[in-house]
Amino acid sequence: MILSGLEIKDKLGSDIVIEPYDDSRLNPNSYNLRLHNELLVYDNNELDMKKPNTASPLIIPEEGVLLETGKLYLGRTIEYTESHNYVPMLEGRSSIGRLGLFVHVTAGFGDVGFCGFWTLEIFCVHPIRVYPGVEICQIFYHTIEGKYENYKSGKYQNNKGIQPSLLYKDFEK
Repeated sequence: MILSGLEIKDKLGSDIVIEPYDDSRLNPNSYNLRLHNELLVYDNNELDMKKPNTASPLIIPEEGVLLETGKLYLGRTIEYTESHNYVPMLEGRSSIGRLGLFVHVTAGFGDVGFCGFWTLEIFCVHPIRVYPGVEICQIFYHTIEGKYENYKSGKYQNNKGIQPSLLYKDFEK
């Protein structure tokens, strides 16, 4: 079951943390999250799953930055979130999708117990100018049934910024 917007608001400060929070971004069953002003772009055209892949920062100025097609940009939300007892999910806003901008290539599914900023895997089908602070995606929450353990992999938990892929750590096990 998905929590209603009013239920999300009621759970703030206990099972759900969204900081900063603004009532104007609350929807009937989700909350809009904004794009931070920093992106990361991988330095190489060829990426390797077994190795760390270096990336360079790209600051989005107030006048925006034009994103190129065929290039992956990693961004993050301005908002820090925590989810206790609920499964957080992330989806692009329909207004953003209608411009051909994908905000998560495959990773819109969160884990119960996740605490941190959301890294966005941004890809566009048309060149598009993006701006810092735009409401780019929405978070919503599912209830969870049965016994569970909180997210604790450590790869992305309690992050402070944009997280490039840490898949290479899986090969170190």
